[in-house]
Amino acid sequence: MRAVFLDKQTFSSTLDFSIIEQQLTKLSCYATTSATEVISRCHDAEIIITNKVPLNAEILADLPKLRLICISATGYNNVDINAAKRLNIAVSNVSGYAGQSVAQYVFAQLLECYQQTNHHNNNTRQGLWSTSDAFCYHGNGFSELAGKTLGIIGYGNLGKAVAAIAQAFNMQVLISERPKTTTVRAGRVAFAQVIEQADIISLHCPQTAETENLIDASVLSRMKNTAVLVNTARGALVDEVALLNALKNKEIAYAILDVLRQEPPPVAHPLLNSKLANLKITAHIAWASIEAQQRLINLLANNIIAFKQGQRLNRLD
Repeated sequence: MRAVFLDKQTFSSTLDFSIIEQQLTKLSCYATTSATEVISRCHDAEIIITNKVPLNAEILADLPKLRLICISATGYNNVDINAAKRLNIAVSNVSGYAGQSVAQYVFAQLLECYQQTNHHNNNTRQGLWSTSDAFCYHGNGFSELAGKTLGIIGYGNLGKAVAAIAQAFNMQVLISERPKTTTVRAGRVAFAQVIEQADIISLHCPQTAETENLIDASVLSRMKNTAVLVNTARGALVDEVALLNALKNKEIAYAILDVLRQEPPPVAHPLLNSKLANLKITAHIAWASIEAQQRLINLLANNIIAFKQGQRLNRLD
């Protein structure tokens, strides 16, 4: 089977793709692919591997040899699943590969936020300890995670991995029920209660019509003014204008963002250019430990193997 990887640049160059190559007669890889390049690059492909390249109904209709789309991510809003069904094109995704990577990222950032590690390292580099009259040099104070309340919104593989580490830190974990629901399941807490009680809110839910702008001006105003917001899910979950205002006005204490609504973001993005001390932004890398990336590649190979054997593994169609 002939396959085309449309956006291999979304992965580290150090990964081993041989497990995928062994399942194919030919694998053609492109660093990135624009929408106008898909048809010309994939006209002979039976399999397309895509992370974020859009595959809409019009494109799929012009690829008569295509039999399988492998989405190299959990989210699948870049592929028209209904059109694929009509055209008898199988679609699969991957999940469960990034729990430890995301959880490690969340706590690396929280530890820096609460422990002020870089600040204290810099104090020593600047000679402030050497000139101290006391045996220690305090600098900025730091706080313990123990006893803090962590609100988790989205309790799948990622949310559960974060919760497990939080419990090891002796934090209180509140698992949010879905917003705008009147029924609260056992082990869950009403969304409004989580928003109001949490010292830290960590987002792990998918982007849907219901979750877009989930964290808006109203929600931000109900959070503690000492609260920290962490978003490693999707940028569109947060109203970015409202967040910028909330940080400027100290309605919340801090925000840690690994995702933005537009990726890559424009150079003039308001959050990137805010220069706020209480905002930290990274480039959608929480999922991307080397180990997690390799697990994802292995899962893609499993999906191809299953398809060749007539099995429905991780199928979306």
